[in-house]
Amino acid sequence: MRIIAGKMKGTSLFMTPNKNTRPLKDMVRESIFNLLTHSNKFLFQIEKSSILDLYAGTGSFGLECLSRNAGNVSFIEKDKMAIKILEENIEKLKVKKKINIYFIDVINFIKKNINNKYDLIFCDPPFKNEDIENLVKLIYTKKLLKKNGIIIIHRNKNVSDKFPNFFKVLEERCYGISRIIFGKILS
Repeated sequence: MRIIAGKMKGTSLFMTPNKNTRPLKDMVRESIFNLLTHSNKFLFQIEKSSILDLYAGTGSFGLECLSRNAGNVSFIEKDKMAIKILEENIEKLKVKKKINIYFIDVINFIKKNINNKYDLIFCDPPFKNEDIENLVKLIYTKKLLKKNGIIIIHRNKNVSDKFPNFFKVLEERCYGISRIIFGKILS
């Protein structure tokens, strides 16, 4: 696992030895950023953006955003081992000033959120999590996404998720067992 592009390109990341965390493969991360950068289906600038990395694990997605000049990243994770490795990765990359880490369950974090809004929300829940519709509804209810913001959801390609009618799927791609959904919330 490594940073793919940007100012920290090529830096390897620490990974957890347990199976509780499923890292986002380099190829999938690279494809996500290629779509964000080059697709005409949505206009998104990573530079100076505010990123919310839900179910962050060891932080590969959010750290990749920082390498590409994101303004700040908030990592949400409840696994102690993943948080420990995430902190080691942050220390290694020397990006502590642009980061907030929340050791809390994702749903509880969203419910407690007051005024924070994000340009991009990355959701990488465990594949066995079947409540994606309610997660998107909660993001909508708490107004976490800025106008023209993007939600990216990582799922198992064999799972059929239901989304609320205010969530518009802009792009969907499969890579191996992964399905990546790019969407926005309609106003």
